[in-house]
Formats: sequence, C-alpha cells, structure tokens
Amino acid sequence: MAAITGFCVRCKEQRELLDAKEITMKNGRKAIKGKCVKCGTQVFKITASK
Repeated sequence: MAAITGFCVRCKEQRELLDAKEITMKNGRKAIKGKCVKCGTQVFKITASK
C-alpha cells in the first residue's frame, strides 16, 4: 500500500500523513485528514468523489 501524502502548509512540501483517516465533509465530499510526519501539523486533503 502506498503512503498517503498531502501538502503541509508549515513545511511547504508534500509530506506523508500519520494517522490518516478518510472523512466525509458536510457537503458530502470525501477527504483525508492526518498529521505531518515532520512537524505534526494537521493536514487535510480533498479526494476524488468516485
């Protein structure tokens, strides 16, 4: 399984996510929420709806 990555605003780079969880936003779209492996900042990534 490939590691899930997202853009960390604090590091300003693509980073792997710790404790990544798939969530559903209020509008029904899917997203992934996790933490940056380097600085621990919360990272949020909107995914395809399909």
